[in-house]
Amino acid sequence: MKMKKFSSEVIGVTGSAEKKIISDSVVWRSEFSERDFDMKVAFQNLKNDLAAVRAYLTGKGIAEGETVAGPAITQVLYKKDTRGNDTNEIEGYKLTQGIAVGSPDVLKVTDVSRQSTELIDQGIQFISFAPEYFYTKLAELKVDMLAEATRDAKERAGNMAKSTGRKIGVMRSAKMGVFQITPANSFEISDYGMNDTTSIEKKVTAVVRADFAISQ
Repeated sequence: MKMKKFSSEVIGVTGSAEKKIISDSVVWRSEFSERDFDMKVAFQNLKNDLAAVRAYLTGKGIAEGETVAGPAITQVLYKKDTRGNDTNEIEGYKLTQGIAVGSPDVLKVTDVSRQSTELIDQGIQFISFAPEYFYTKLAELKVDMLAEATRDAKERAGNMAKSTGRKIGVMRSAKMGVFQITPANSFEISDYGMNDTTSIEKKVTAVVRADFAISQ
């Protein structure tokens, strides 16, 4: 009977912890393209575009070591028939190349990404994608926040037990819930967890499910 009592008198609670963080790393991707009937001409124009893009980024204060250019991707363009279907006749080539910027200077890269349409004025078919924002110390933060969520669970369990004249004893079990990283002012959650990369300011939420023994 003592064993039965020991195993059955538990209280289960959910504890949580929240913390606002500022992204300390950014990745910004973009791409540009050239078309021509002659593949060699298109490739040479693409090389010129790459040099112009690199010069633009350097002029904006982004170091060469913070940029990585991807491979040139070739697409064969075929003439269309009257129904809009491809024929076997080649009408040219489209070459596309991407370049990525990775930097800890979040604000500077964000500002450059917004100004980058200036490259279109130089005759470059430039497409800028939205920057992605990250927090590089997330592993350490998780440890601290899980500990804080566990303390919150213990406090909640203690308050619940106290309201009935009981006390809590040892923690029987604990299970980590999903880790949510959302925009700072968002209340959105997911059963599978979220990892927001769209905002500089984020909110991190840790959840712990814990069971505590109940004593007299």
